[in-house]
Amino acid sequence: MSFFEKMKQGASDAAKKAQQTVETTKLKAQISSREKEMERIQTKIGQAVFRAYAEGDVSQSETEVMDYCEALASMQQEIEAIEEKIKSLKAEKTCGCGKVVAAEVKFCPDCGKRFPDEPRQEDTTGEIRVICSGCKTENDINAKYCIQCGEDLAKH
Repeated sequence: MSFFEKMKQGASDAAKKAQQTVETTKLKAQISSREKEMERIQTKIGQAVFRAYAEGDVSQSETEVMDYCEALASMQQEIEAIEEKIKSLKAEKTCGCGKVVAAEVKFCPDCGKRFPDEPRQEDTTGEIRVICSGCKTENDINAKYCIQCGEDLAKH
């Protein structure tokens, strides 16, 4: 690859990264907006319950509170969908244990759980890595298990 091809590739990669950052920022703003709306609804729930309490019959607020709770549940689902879009943009996925990892990882570095097989994409970031003695795959410095074969990295 010539010098100019490398420069062109580098500029293209930088543009892709910038676009990813812009999209991620937009999605995070949407999450923030929904979270603020959820806080307003939660305040309305409290006001409705207190108003009913002050009138001596808390049960009269039940319908209003249930409507608000349904709106909150809907917004929470929207937030989760947006978070999944962000993970997709960043090429990440979440393990059942809660650890967020790169999309190409086969095993969770925290709990060792195997992820379903998916197409791999190579991405090197220049970070300090731990090499698995079994399969020679590079792993994050804090990984407990190999992301490729599931080998316990603490054994070596």
